[in-house]
Amino acid sequence: MSVETVVASSSDWQPKIVALICTYCTYTAADMAGSLRLQYPPEVRIVKLPCTGKVDTIHLLKTFQTGVDGILVGGCEVGDCHFLEGNLRARERVEYAQALLEEVGFGAERLEMYNIGASDAPQWVERVKEMVARVKRLGPNPLRQLRAVTGTGNLNRVMA
Repeated sequence: MSVETVVASSSDWQPKIVALICTYCTYTAADMAGSLRLQYPPEVRIVKLPCTGKVDTIHLLKTFQTGVDGILVGGCEVGDCHFLEGNLRARERVEYAQALLEEVGFGAERLEMYNIGASDAPQWVERVKEMVARVKRLGPNPLRQLRAVTGTGNLNRVMA
C-alpha cells in the first residue's frame, strides 16, 4: 500500500481514543452522562481503573504503539482522590509521557489528563468532545500509517 493510498483512505477515518478513567470520579461522571442521556462522540473507549494512579508511562506509550490515535486520562479532582495522591501521580506520568511523545515527534497533544468530579457529567461530555476534535485535527496515529505502508502488523519490527 502506498502513502497516497493511506492518505486517501484517511478521509473516512474515525479516530480511536482510549479513556483511562478512575472508578470513583470520572467513571461516575461518564455513567451519569449516560443516565442523563447526554450525547458525546462514540469514538472513545472507556477503560475503568481503580485509580488513575495505576496509569504508568509505559502503559500510555504501549497503547499508542497498538495504533490508538489518542488517550484521555480522567482522574478525580485535585484534592479529592480516594487514594490520596493517585491523580497527582497520574498527572506527573502523563506529563512525562507527553514530553517523550513530543521529543520523538509524535506530538504531546494526543495525550491529555483531565480532572473530572463524580457529579460533573457535563464536563465529561465536553472533555470527550474536546479530545475527539483535537485528535481529528491531528489525524491518524503516525504508527498506524507506518504499519499500513510497511504492511507489517508488528510495530516493534518497523521501529527497530
